Amino acid sequence: MSFQRSKILGVFVLSACLGGCVTSTTERTPRQVSDSPWLEPSPVLADQIDDQAKRLPWTHGVERVEMIAWFSRAGEPAYGKLLQLACDPSPDVAGSALAALGATGDKRLVEPLRDLPWPKPLDPMIEFERARTLTRLGDWSEVRVLIRGLSSSEVLTRTLCAQALNDATGEKFGYDPHANELEREAAAKKWSEWLSRREGEGILAKNP
Repeated sequence: MSFQRSKILGVFVLSACLGGCVTSTTERTPRQVSDSPWLEPSPVLADQIDDQAKRLPWTHGVERVEMIAWFSRAGEPAYGKLLQLACDPSPDVAGSALAALGATGDKRLVEPLRDLPWPKPLDPMIEFERARTLTRLGDWSEVRVLIRGLSSSEVLTRTLCAQALNDATGEKFGYDPHANELEREAAAKKWSEWLSRREGEGILAKNP
């Protein structure tokens, strides 16, 4: 696993444990009203959101975690910017935006996330983070991606996918991301069997 990918995934693990707050700055020039479907930020908050977005690519470690928390706490006024950043060419930036959107818990974000012009092929890290975000927001259409992530060679990817599955379903099937490969694959098989049994039920019945 590369140092950069490990660092990015580590940030997403830590982001679940830290909070943030939105602060105020000096009033700036008012913005024009847009046609965004989301609640418009005040001129001050709009400037803060833009400033944070410009800083995002250059933050690391705990500072990045705090910025993800800041965006999630800013809430609806930041959705437009975060959805834009979710398609950033940099997996680092896009993954951070997805983590912030998932942390809001706002289920209204599911359809806008689905409708984004996702690049093809999608970076594997972003594929897993998108699946985790949608699952956190109540959309289980990407559960199969998370189950596939249980077989990843990267322990942090396995950990994130297992955590998302457990949080959504309350199930574990004995899966331990730190176990040996044979034990992990046996537990991952149980997850695949669970999905096969459930795909025609409830929320999973609507999946493509």
